[in-house]
Amino acid sequence: MSPFADRIIIGDCIAQMNALPEKSVDLVFADPPYNLQLGGELLRPDNSRVDAVDDHWDQFASFEAYDAFTVAWLTACRRVLKDDGALWVIGSYHNIFRVGRALQDTGFWILNDVIWRKANPMPNFKGTRFTNAHETLIWAAKGAGARRYAFNYDAMKMANDEVQMRSDWALPICSGEERVKDEAGAKAHPTQKPEALLHRVILASTEVGDLILDPFFGVGTTGAVARRLGRRFIGIEREPHYAALAETRIAKVAPVAPADLDVMGSKKSEPRIPFGQIVEAGLLRPGDTLWCPKGQHRARVRADGSLAVGSLTGSIHKMGAIVQSQPACNGWTFWHIRTDKGLAPIDALRARVRAEMAG
Repeated sequence: MSPFADRIIIGDCIAQMNALPEKSVDLVFADPPYNLQLGGELLRPDNSRVDAVDDHWDQFASFEAYDAFTVAWLTACRRVLKDDGALWVIGSYHNIFRVGRALQDTGFWILNDVIWRKANPMPNFKGTRFTNAHETLIWAAKGAGARRYAFNYDAMKMANDEVQMRSDWALPICSGEERVKDEAGAKAHPTQKPEALLHRVILASTEVGDLILDPFFGVGTTGAVARRLGRRFIGIEREPHYAALAETRIAKVAPVAPADLDVMGSKKSEPRIPFGQIVEAGLLRPGDTLWCPKGQHRARVRADGSLAVGSLTGSIHKMGAIVQSQPACNGWTFWHIRTDKGLAPIDALRARVRAEMAG
């Protein structure tokens, strides 16, 4: 385990990242300064002031200065990422396009841009533009030729009612009890992200025990969600009062029980079981009959794991396609065996073999 795991480091993010071991973290989540170009105070129609982002840490002398800063922190991130690691960065229209170019210039390979569509955005009080109702996240691998990055596709599909997760996410902004307050009871950080957003990012692109780096830690949303989901974190924050609030917040988080952290696994990651192995194991015998789901077509099992339908022979997939006059077929779900409870797919036999191999 990294000696830096589950720590909040106070200081400049670039210097502190350069002090971390090379290729030591699995994921980076970055919420960098947006470099908002505000032309004075923002006022509501009743002339009250909007609490916008006007902190010193979000101010840069020029676009060139912001670009240099962006390249520097991205370069530091890439050094500490493992070869199969990835990075998420979030921003608004003020900065995300400049960050996107810097990502590519520093060697990252963009996998997706994700639109976080805010269910309850702040309105445009002046009525001079569309309401800014979204922010953009960029998900990038360490490089075009990088080793396979983590992506829990089936878990994301399950979280979306068994429909493939899209790249537009409708989630509310941070509010209510989740919003970290300062000593005066006011919101402590102007750009605190909702835990729901980090939950999805972390669940999608890490495994239990992975180490997540957040170089702009703020009040610790990444750390809080990482702790809850059984991941480790490193937070870097230049403002000591934010770091103190984050530490207090994370200490109150109750981790999820290990047994409840399991997610839907991808069949692609499971060991390959050829149909012939089912025959070798004696779960089916040469001469046994397989049926289609409706019992209209049948095939005879042969000793080498091929099927025979009349004078035609071939694999479970090929023969399933032939009897349906289709270009392709998943034979594991098409062919069935007869049981006391009716027809059951032969995929259940494959699951038995996998369970025995795992045990």
